[in-house]
Amino acid sequence: MEVRRSRVTALVVTVVLVWLLIGLLAAVQRGYLSGSDTNCAKVGNTIVTIIAGPLNYVGVNPKIHCSVPQPSK
Repeated sequence: MEVRRSRVTALVVTVVLVWLLIGLLAAVQRGYLSGSDTNCAKVGNTIVTIIAGPLNYVGVNPKIHCSVPQPSK
């Protein structure tokens, strides 16, 4: 029973890691990890793209729109 559980755990971990690596590849291809201008939307798009994983290659193009409050004058 314990061997079966560890195999299932190893399989789940492997699938999740491959999923995230595919998402990272999509983020690199879209240029989200290059450049020095970092803002809320760019960070959000990068994270969502990585989490979306292989869905990026079947037409999903997640975008985050956010605005940071400006300090009062």
